[in-house]
Amino acid sequence: MLPKTHAPDDGARHRLAVPSGGGGDHASSSVSISSASSSSGAGGLSPLGTASPVRPSDYLARLLDPTQMDVQSAMDQMRTLLSLQPQRIYKTSYYRKQTKNHWARDDPAFAAVQVALLLAASLAYSVAFRPANGMLLTTIIGFAIKSVVINFIGVGVLVATIGKTISDRHLATVGRTHVKQTVEWLYAFDIHCNAFFPFFVVVYGVQFFLLPLVLGTSLMSLVISNTLFAVAFSWYFYITHLGYRALPFLSNTEVFLFPIAAVAFLYVFNLVGYPFGLGFNGSRVMAYVYFE
Repeated sequence: MLPKTHAPDDGARHRLAVPSGGGGDHASSSVSISSASSSSGAGGLSPLGTASPVRPSDYLARLLDPTQMDVQSAMDQMRTLLSLQPQRIYKTSYYRKQTKNHWARDDPAFAAVQVALLLAASLAYSVAFRPANGMLLTTIIGFAIKSVVINFIGVGVLVATIGKTISDRHLATVGRTHVKQTVEWLYAFDIHCNAFFPFFVVVYGVQFFLLPLVLGTSLMSLVISNTLFAVAFSWYFYITHLGYRALPFLSNTEVFLFPIAAVAFLYVFNLVGYPFGLGFNGSRVMAYVYFE
């Protein structure tokens, strides 16, 4: 009798080259990863088809211990997000799935660096606007709370939960293992963190140096301001789409690009409505929300 042969697993036909300096797992650029490793099955599952998500307690414990965080790796990932190939940052997530059996970062350095940048931006904007009542410290604290607690963490929790729910209910497919995988919530929050960084660079960084221009009442001020916000939000949704597209068990992830159409509509609406008093300047709205 002929010996039995086994058809290769689908994942074994897909090999991934992990670029150096693109994500922070310190993998050599020549390393190739096969998803048919001994610790994982098709699609990165363990032999029992169970996921091994990062425990929140471990994540928070590392967040409280700076010596456990790889800040240089986080900064490398941020540079990757601003490059012409931001999708490379998600290749390390795939690598992490093969080696640790989870997609999410177990190192909170990226989120910690982002919070530090937001605190620095809070100080810069508060000094630039210099409240008339002289309560600079109160202004800094208020700006920081709105930026970190509401915009970054609060919106991140909401967006991650919505993204995970949509993916699990409508986009997840059943593979050859006949096990329907679900998106790790912490990975969905990672996607938000990745997408928020380019948004931060444009809205908090570039806009800061253009404040004399974008805070005006002219049509030029409106166009420059709203162009910045349109680019920032579109970039955010594009990076979000790349994050969910990186998961092999999800299909039709283009739905995460749909909000860009709404961004384009609002941008055009403001231009057309400006002569009729219907347009609004995003920078002036932001200044009012944060400092009035």
